[in-house]
Amino acid sequence: MSIQDIIEGKKQWRAHVARVQALPPDYQIVYKEMQKHLFKVGPVSLSDGPLLPGIVDFFEEGVAAGKGVLELIGPDVAAFCDDLIKDSPTYADAYQDSISGEPGATGK
Repeated sequence: MSIQDIIEGKKQWRAHVARVQALPPDYQIVYKEMQKHLFKVGPVSLSDGPLLPGIVDFFEEGVAAGKGVLELIGPDVAAFCDDLIKDSPTYADAYQDSISGEPGATGK
């Protein structure tokens, strides 16, 4: 990874954060809770994938439609997040594979 890649990544992240901050307060609160949950669960592609920007896109559409954030995602934020990443490999999955003794796994 070059310096230019790091700088570009920071620019993209700052633009992403600015989009989140432009959302209404209730959307921001839910987004931050979703982000915490997703960082804890750890989908492998979270940092460079389309998931977080996609959530902001979804929220911006909800705001434009005049809907409340819980109308969009339902009352259980964690369940909504888990449904988003249900088919994505997570760091927890990788760890579980490493201790399960599967061929090629380390840490047996």
